[in-house]
Order: sequence, then structure tokens, then C-alpha cells
Amino acid sequence: MEFKAAIFDLDGTLIDSMGVWKKVDRDFLAKRHLAVPDGYIEQLSAMSFREAAEYTIALFGLKEKGTDIIAEWNAMVLYEYSHHIILKPHAREYLLHLKQSHVKLGTATSLPKILYEPVLKSNGIYQLFDALSSTDEVSRGKEYPDIYLLAAQKLAVLPGDCIAFDDILAAIAAIKTAGMQAYGMYDSYSAHNQKAIRQIADGYIYDFAEMFSLK
Repeated sequence: MEFKAAIFDLDGTLIDSMGVWKKVDRDFLAKRHLAVPDGYIEQLSAMSFREAAEYTIALFGLKEKGTDIIAEWNAMVLYEYSHHIILKPHAREYLLHLKQSHVKLGTATSLPKILYEPVLKSNGIYQLFDALSSTDEVSRGKEYPDIYLLAAQKLAVLPGDCIAFDDILAAIAAIKTAGMQAYGMYDSYSAHNQKAIRQIADGYIYDFAEMFSLK
């Protein structure tokens, strides 16, 4: 396996954070006397924060501004991202391995800067990345290739020379559309799509230690 750059999703892929978002969604809706409908969390998983806020407003008929909803979500999780959220197994070791192999490192995340910076810094890996990309910087969410193409552009590497990791089915499909190698990462919150992810991805892992023999 050859690649010049590795691009990582954060939530559910590089960091173990999806449980936090499940609680946020539940608490956010409960505050408005609403229940979490089936499929809601999965529907939001590939969206940018802007898209997720717009979707939530339309779905529940909320009379709130999207910017206010995003600010509330950020406030609910900022402390967790700054202090408690940890990396997936052997993520740090694999990043260091790639760095020593002169592979460029980037992110393709739905998280805004206010959240991705503290979680990367608190886990001691912020300085390892050559470029950080968020869906805040593109017009569409992770079900489209835009964010991955932006990440490759920032890294000054052709898409065909990149490998990208994600835990979400729609994102894996977008990575393939971008012309990159796509690797699925197991996460309990997306495990129900594991079979479908395996069908289109170039590989699927439960632990980043599995990648050492490949690069």
C-alpha cells in the first residue's frame, strides 16, 4: 500500500466521542420537550454543523436561528473535548509511525475549530498534523467529496496519493468519489453499517494497530 498523505475523520474515527454527541442530542431535544426520533443521530453524522442545525430546525419546526443552535451544541461539549475525550486505540502510535515515514497528515472533520483544536491538543497530537480541514470551510457535508479534496489541496498531495479514514458509510462513499483509498474504522455507533462499509471501502479496521503492517 502506497500513499503520500493520510486524512482522518475525528469523531468516531480518531477520537472516541460519539457517546458524547448522543447525550447532547438527547439533552438538547429534551430541553425542548422533544424525543430523539429513530435515525436522527445517524442522519446528522455526515452533516456539517450548519447543515445539522438547518435539518434540526426543519424537522422539529423550531423557531430558532441555526447559529444559536450551533453555539448551544458547542457550549454543551466544549469541556468534554478539552478534557475528557480520548483517542481510539493506537491512534497516537499510528500517527507517529506515519510521521516518521514522511507521510503528510491531515483531518477532514465536521467539527468546528473551537472543538477540534482543544481535543487534538489535549491528546498531544495537534502538532503532528500538516493541515486541518473542517466542513465549516466547504459548502457541503461529508457525504460529498468536497472536504476530502480540500484536505488534499491543503496538503499539496493529489487525491489519488491519499488514504482517508472514516467511520460513516456516507463519508466512505465520498472518499471513494474523491479518488482516494478509503478505510473504515469500527465504531459502535455506526456498526450497523459495517457490512455496507466493507463492500465499498479498501479496508476496515477495529484498531489502528492493524495498519502498521500496511504502511
